Amino acid sequence: MPDTAVRPALETPDLPRLRRARLAKVRAELAQRDLAAILLYDPVNIRYATDSRNMAVWTLHNPVRYALVPLEGPVVVFDFHNCGHLSAGLETVEEVRPATGWYWFGAGPEAGRRVARWADEIAALMHRHGGGNRRLAVDRLDPLGARALEARGLEILDGQEPMEMARHLKTPDEVVAMRHAVAACEAGMAAMRAALRPGMTENELWSILHQVNIARGGEWIETRLLASGPRTNPWFQECGERVIEAGDLVSFDTDLIGPYGMCADISRSFLCGDGRGSAEQRTLYALALEQIETNAALLKPGMTCREFAERSFALPERYRANRYSVIFHGVGLCDEYPACLYLEDFESAGYDALVVPGMTLCLESYVGAEAGGEGVKLEQQLLVTETGLEPLSSFPFEDSLLERWV
Repeated sequence: MPDTAVRPALETPDLPRLRRARLAKVRAELAQRDLAAILLYDPVNIRYATDSRNMAVWTLHNPVRYALVPLEGPVVVFDFHNCGHLSAGLETVEEVRPATGWYWFGAGPEAGRRVARWADEIAALMHRHGGGNRRLAVDRLDPLGARALEARGLEILDGQEPMEMARHLKTPDEVVAMRHAVAACEAGMAAMRAALRPGMTENELWSILHQVNIARGGEWIETRLLASGPRTNPWFQECGERVIEAGDLVSFDTDLIGPYGMCADISRSFLCGDGRGSAEQRTLYALALEQIETNAALLKPGMTCREFAERSFALPERYRANRYSVIFHGVGLCDEYPACLYLEDFESAGYDALVVPGMTLCLESYVGAEAGGEGVKLEQQLLVTETGLEPLSSFPFEDSLLERWV
């Protein structure tokens, strides 16, 4: 369907400046940990460090491209067959080489020989630019590759921590880029709201968000989290062929990768059809909205995740078993560090982190009774400033589910 929403006037990010700043942040994390280089396979990390992209979803499960970012020396992108031109013009990439694929689909029984060739090339670059430092971080690597690098005298260390720490504070240009992703996402949400009618399937409604995102320069959507009626509880049911009925709640989580590769992670629950929601639907919605608004007013820079978990909105007992997995999480090129869990989950799965200006966060709420019925999903995307939280998402809440409805 055509995108007829009015496009907001948005500042354009300075992409060369954005790229230089990101690469500098990665190298600062390497220096802090005495790492000679980092080898990146995750396409999101490659995008962050270089702004080079190629078939991101496909390369998430086919390791056909990688990048070596040294503390000092040229950044080398190793790209898929005949794809060297994709990094042309990027000031962050000084050399492009053909990748050596040694995963089983691409290499089959030749995997052993190819991994040796691959490891020789990485080790040679480390020897040339590492200044004697053999400490190499990697974000994702199968055992065959790790053993091959270690056999060549390299010390393999975790690359996820330095990349998450580089990514978790946003530059002004990244915030500008994120506003474009949010604008594309909210245009898609508006088109979904306008199209929602009894008789359409969940898949039909969800497809509208994809179309608007792509039309506005977006890239992909990470999940299929849209459900209607009784499928809204418990949460994490993906959309399907269920026909949406009048009076159904339709709850969704966008998980959208929009323009500039930035994530817009916003959730809403709509009421299908005319009229006011039922008393139970309005109760669910009011609790979810209260949780979002209470937590937004509470969260301040300088708080820790544990401190916030201790003080945050407490769900009534009948909804706690079905609580969402986090109270808030970071967001950038995708969901990012940190993740703040509910207090009852902290000891088993949580960790502490400090909330500081420059983070972009998503406050989450899911309210659905353990005994069944429908569920409401709400989520707001925000920027942490020196004084508090600035909303990045402004999509309206559902009047038909609010007490102020007339």
